[in-house]
Order: sequence, then C-alpha cells, then structure tokens
Amino acid sequence: MYATNMLDGAKRKPGAYNTKEHQATALKVAEEGIVLLKNEGNLLPLSKTVKSIAVIGQNATRENSLGGGSAQVKAKYEITPLQGLKNELGNQVNITYAQGYKIARNQKADPQMIAEAVAAAKAADVVVYVGGSTHGYDYTKWSDNAYDAEGFDKPDMNMPFGQDELIQAVLKANPNTVVVLMGGGPIDVSAWAGQTKSIVEAWYPGMEGGNAIAHVLFGDVNPSGKLPFTFPVKLEDSPAQKLGEYPSTPGNPLKQTYKEDIFVGYRYFDTYNVAPQFAFGHGLSYTTFKYSGLTVTPGSKSATVKLTVSNNGKTAGAEVVQVYVKDEKASVKRPEKELKGFEKVFLKPGESKVVTLTLDQNAFQYYDEGKKQWVLEPGKFDVLVGSSSRDIRLTGNVTL
Repeated sequence: MYATNMLDGAKRKPGAYNTKEHQATALKVAEEGIVLLKNEGNLLPLSKTVKSIAVIGQNATRENSLGGGSAQVKAKYEITPLQGLKNELGNQVNITYAQGYKIARNQKADPQMIAEAVAAAKAADVVVYVGGSTHGYDYTKWSDNAYDAEGFDKPDMNMPFGQDELIQAVLKANPNTVVVLMGGGPIDVSAWAGQTKSIVEAWYPGMEGGNAIAHVLFGDVNPSGKLPFTFPVKLEDSPAQKLGEYPSTPGNPLKQTYKEDIFVGYRYFDTYNVAPQFAFGHGLSYTTFKYSGLTVTPGSKSATVKLTVSNNGKTAGAEVVQVYVKDEKASVKRPEKELKGFEKVFLKPGESKVVTLTLDQNAFQYYDEGKKQWVLEPGKFDVLVGSSSRDIRLTGNVTL
C-alpha cells in the first residue's frame, strides 16, 4: 500500500491496463516460454514461401487465456493460433481450417471430423495441428470442458477428445505436420510422437499467444523455452504410481498415500534410470550451442561455476544453462542430481559469453529428518552443467 501510494490519494498515480507495453510484454513472455520438443529434418522453422497450410484442431480457434477456476482473468482480447498465423502470413498463403475434434468430456474421435481433417491435410503443403488440453471456462458447462482446471482431476494423462486417432490419421495424410500442444502439464504423446517430425509445447500462451506461436513456427523468434517438468512416456512411469499407492490406498479409495519421498519429477527418473519422453529442462533451438571451459572454484561453503557458451549456428538464439549438483557420498539417500542454478544467455551467431553462477551452501545441503535441520556434509560434489537433466555437456567437482 505504501509502495503504490494507496494511502495518500493526492500522490497516487492512475493505474493502467492493456497498454501497448503490457501487450508487448505478454507477447515476449509467450515467445520465450514456448518449448520446441522435437524437430527432425529441420521441418521448423517453416518457410513463408509455402503455398498452403492446413490448420487442424479446435484449440486453433478456441480462446484459452481466461484460465480455469477461481483465478480466472478476462483478457481484453485474445489472438488465437489460427488468427496468429493469418496475421503472420496475410493473403500470401492459402490457409484452410478443419476442427478435427470436439471439446467435451468423454468425447471420442469423430469419424466425419477426422475425414474432413485428412482431406484438408492432403490438400496442403504443411499442416499445423493445434491440440492438447483445454482450460474449462464456461461455468454453466463446467463438467463438460474442465480438463486443466480447478476442482477436476484428469482421469489419465492421455490426449483427450480422441486426438490420438486424429493425429495419426493426419500424419499419415501429410508427414509435414507440426503438432502444437496447449496445456498446463505433461501429456501422453507416445501413440504418435515417433511419427511426427516436429512437436511444440505452447502451454496456455495468453492474449498474444497466437502471434507468439506464429513467430516461433516461422522463425521470427528462435524458441528458447525449457520444460519445467518431465514428460513421462506413460502415466505408469511417474513416481507417484511407481513408488506410491496413487491413485488410492488399497482398501480405502478416498485415501492417497505418497511414498516417493524426495524423488519427485526428474529426481525420480534420473535416480531410477527411467527413460522419459521428454526430459526436465529439455528444449531445442534453431541454432546450436557449444559449452566449454568449465571451472569450479570452491569457497568456504560455496562454489563458483564458470563456463563459456558459444552460438555455433547461423541464427541468434538463447540457451538456458543448467547447473546440477550430485553428492558423491552421503549419509542419506539423495537424488542422482539436483538442479541448483540456471541462467539464460542470449547469443548472436558466432558469439561467445562467459556464464558465471554462484552456488551457496544451500546447493549442497540436505534436510536431516532426525536432526530436523539442513545439513552440509563435508565431501566431494560433482557439478554437472548441461542443456537439460539428460543432456549434460560438462562435468567438474568441488570438495567442501
């Protein structure tokens, strides 16, 4: 209240919303958050000289930025993916649209919609499929469309609305298909991930989301987002299922017992050697980055990590350098490695920069349940630097 002068009306500046600056920020956030999961054969970025594009999927025209639950905020406008592509290409490219699937709880694949989508895919040079999950936004039909929303657990990790069958049919009709996923969490893509060349995770990208997606697909923006969680190959691979009793304790369906302890997310997949579909921290680029010259300098209870990152490609881009720590020997069971620092570095083609990260004592401690306190146990720690939890480029160590 003091910081915003709310207690002194005479000094208070009028507020503002939906300004050009706000819109530019919304666009930048969406652009930097989009994650390129797969890009075989460099299908992306798409060329603006393409003659025709088939846009398939109801999420291409659906507004999702409203949110799902008590945190709902009504955007003053929203650019859908289809509109974003039209804004990007104007009248120079023939863009067709097929809905492909219907958003409704327990909705199965629709043969007629699939046939329409296949026909559109066959007639186009490139397909942009926009699917995944949805926010529930209509309170009058909350139970019908609440998938990523407050108060409704998803029954599984599968693509809803019969999308697996639809995507497989579209890929068969046109291999040059980019799959754009929208959603707030991991989803099972194992039914078709091996057949598609390019997969993009767009999340719920907000009011400027359609423009951001188009900018990434056509190379105006080089994707630099990284996954903040692991994509399991299947739900049964996740630690809550493997180590715990989820979805319910035997004999008591209303009780949930979690036994995975600290082995949540990538800590489980890496420690128990379970291959993910897409690893924590994963995210591709339209350029390539080289890591070199790692040094790890110890302090009394800390370490300074330095390395050089170079852009070896022909496109400007950004890389998120990730620093993981592994305790070589501990009195308690610890994860294979834990993320303890990261930094995003922007590089022009051919440019190199030195990245410096400081790891304080928190990076090396563990919580002792018996002592009920954090403990820094003396010993040797490995320092692992990479582009994801499964893409470690440089390794060093420090003794504290």
